Amino acid sequence: MDLHLKNHTVVITGGASGIGLAVAKLFTEEGSLVHIWDLRKPDEGDFSFELVDITDHQNVVSATEKVMSDSGRIDHFVHAAAIGSRKYGFPFDNLAPDDWREVLNVNIMGMTNVAHALAPIMRQQNSGTMTYLASVAGQIGSQTDPPYSASKAANINFAQCLAKDLAPYKVRVNSVCPGMIQTPLNKSVWQAWNDLQPVEFKQTYLEWANTKIENTIPLKSWQTPEDIANMIVILSSDRAQQVTGQTINVDGGFVMHW
Repeated sequence: MDLHLKNHTVVITGGASGIGLAVAKLFTEEGSLVHIWDLRKPDEGDFSFELVDITDHQNVVSATEKVMSDSGRIDHFVHAAAIGSRKYGFPFDNLAPDDWREVLNVNIMGMTNVAHALAPIMRQQNSGTMTYLASVAGQIGSQTDPPYSASKAANINFAQCLAKDLAPYKVRVNSVCPGMIQTPLNKSVWQAWNDLQPVEFKQTYLEWANTKIENTIPLKSWQTPEDIANMIVILSSDRAQQVTGQTINVDGGFVMHW
């Protein structure tokens, strides 16, 4: 499908691996010019890369200026950069307040820093899209990692604020929420859980994940990074020109709102 994204300039945070990398590849297949911002260079793909710490606002501003110098505009932005606490948070007081700070700084202030840098550009262009990678955890209050869940709820809410602010300028903003995907972050949740279990209750990652899928995913299957990338790239195209302020789940039916 030609989504008419050829020569569009795309910025992707967290694009060096996982879902972000899948998004970068799919935009490239559509002929877009992809700029990846991450803390490490991707191991594959021919992308423009900039080492960017999204918690450093000036670093984000400098990276934005470089993209504008290279390309003259930014048509699409995808925010895939995020971390979890790497601890098992059920009950929540398994964690200490200090376990929250880095997660909130990366997942909320990182989003804020980039929005402040990019929104004025898209407003002046009178066009653009922003897509934020959130999570089903941000909608259901997942107890496995409360800091991560809370930060993803904030991502969804702030994306809606941005959508309302930027709609008069024809800039669309949406959130996409994955379900169960084999990523390093998902594995870190299992590892934190498994480390707390007595020997007789320990499970391999696949045993743990497959049980969750069987019990919670109506379609009974993993979602893949490519599944999420498909939705993000379509949302970025004119095929979704009337879609903004939405939270779209790509989760095998995990979260259903009645």
